[in-house]
Amino acid sequence: MKNFAMLLDRLTYTPSRLGKLTLMRHYFQNTPDPERGYGLAALTDGLAVSFPVRRVITELAAGRFDPELFRLSRDYVGDTAETLALIWPTAAAPDPPLLSDVVQTLATLPKAKYAEALAGWLNRLDAVGRWALLKFLGGALRVGVSARLAKTALAEAFGREVEEIEEKWHGQTPPYAELFDWLEGRRDHLPVSEAPVFKPIMLSVPLEAADFDTLVLDDFSYEWKWDGIRVQMAGGRGDTRIFSRGAEDITASFPDLAHAFPHHATVDGELLVLRQGHVAPFADLQQRLNRKAPSTAMMQKYPAHLRLYDALDIEGEDLRALPLVARRDRLEDWFARVRPRHCDLSPVLTFASKEELRATWQATRDEGIEGLMLKRKDSPYLAGRPKGHWFKWKRAALTADCVLVYAQRGSGKRSSFYSDFTFACWQGEGEGRHLVPVGKAYSGFTDAELLRLDKFVRAHTIERFGPVRSVEPKLVLEVAFDGIQTSSRHKSGIAMRFPRIARIRWDKPAAEADTVETLRRMISS
Repeated sequence: MKNFAMLLDRLTYTPSRLGKLTLMRHYFQNTPDPERGYGLAALTDGLAVSFPVRRVITELAAGRFDPELFRLSRDYVGDTAETLALIWPTAAAPDPPLLSDVVQTLATLPKAKYAEALAGWLNRLDAVGRWALLKFLGGALRVGVSARLAKTALAEAFGREVEEIEEKWHGQTPPYAELFDWLEGRRDHLPVSEAPVFKPIMLSVPLEAADFDTLVLDDFSYEWKWDGIRVQMAGGRGDTRIFSRGAEDITASFPDLAHAFPHHATVDGELLVLRQGHVAPFADLQQRLNRKAPSTAMMQKYPAHLRLYDALDIEGEDLRALPLVARRDRLEDWFARVRPRHCDLSPVLTFASKEELRATWQATRDEGIEGLMLKRKDSPYLAGRPKGHWFKWKRAALTADCVLVYAQRGSGKRSSFYSDFTFACWQGEGEGRHLVPVGKAYSGFTDAELLRLDKFVRAHTIERFGPVRSVEPKLVLEVAFDGIQTSSRHKSGIAMRFPRIARIRWDKPAAEADTVETLRRMISS
């Protein structure tokens, strides 16, 4: 547990990608089995730990600490697990448990013994170890590491290609003993999984002005950028798997789509909710995401659909080395032959000039489309984000001037700062005019701006609600967002997609902020 705790602690305070990779490489190279395997699983969400951390912490704290002291400490720290880790007494001669001990104990531990077991582990750990243990049990490490980044560090640690690890990943299970044997040369190959496996996905880069200026129109193929989530669907050996772009198996959330694909092929496309040929708002797709067992009613109300972009293999033939146009021809031939249910082909667009291309992009918002994709016709299917092959040209962001009304402390290195901001717009007329919350954002500002925002929140607090402060409505934030739609879950009746703070309008009076009606007019018909 000590090595794992040190790793998490250092990752939290290491902002750079290169620094995080260095820390993880050192961990994988210098931590023995099976500890490093369970650490790898924790970093890649490969462990399904079911532990009611909040309930057990509340139970432990109630019997050991003054409730008001714990509440005030929690308010200052901003995180329940970190508060308990700091306030828990450290033993004189701690004998820290191994991460593998924790995992193996949880596999058979009765629920009635959770609090007793956790107290025993906490007694044997220092403050950093306690914090790491509680984060691990809670299933949300929040150390700025994606599964892909952890696999990249693993590849670098043992001189492998990350794409090679990705292709073998879904046949392995924690603590990955066979995987580490292969990485360290103790075995020549890994057993092939009987289930369909994820193939490293090809990603695009944003289209910059310079890219458009040098663009040769006939060198590229063009498609709409649909507003769903990118997935890979792999079928074969009597099974079908659906993977997110991050290699997460999301089949359980979309069994209707998986069951309708009894084909031996791996295809790449956009997962959507489709009704009578029309793409539903992204909010409808969100109703299906992360639901491990959707009901029949849920599947009927939000029917899953896959709009196909590309084919990686068909009937056992790997197509990734072929140029895009050849893969598209193979995809169209296969689609016409097998007619996969709940699937269609994303249309290929043609343009007579770059002016027509730009005009079409400018009209994407009016059409309810997220933007355009530009792909080199001669491009093979390359893992990762190779520059110059695929471009995404997203529609310009919408913006609105909103008023800061609530602030909440962040987590990790931001736990001492108010960094999560709820903002509002005006509703009503005359004396009945009032602010209605319309969204929340915690990104888009620099560290220097965060310090100034935090100072403003503390100086203009009206009320406190635990870790949340109600703020005097004086500061205007220019909020950028990718889309907006109606929502019955919010008092304002609207929901923004990917809101972030574009600018802090220290110069603008709150009375001149936008209205809810202005936002409603932005909703695409």
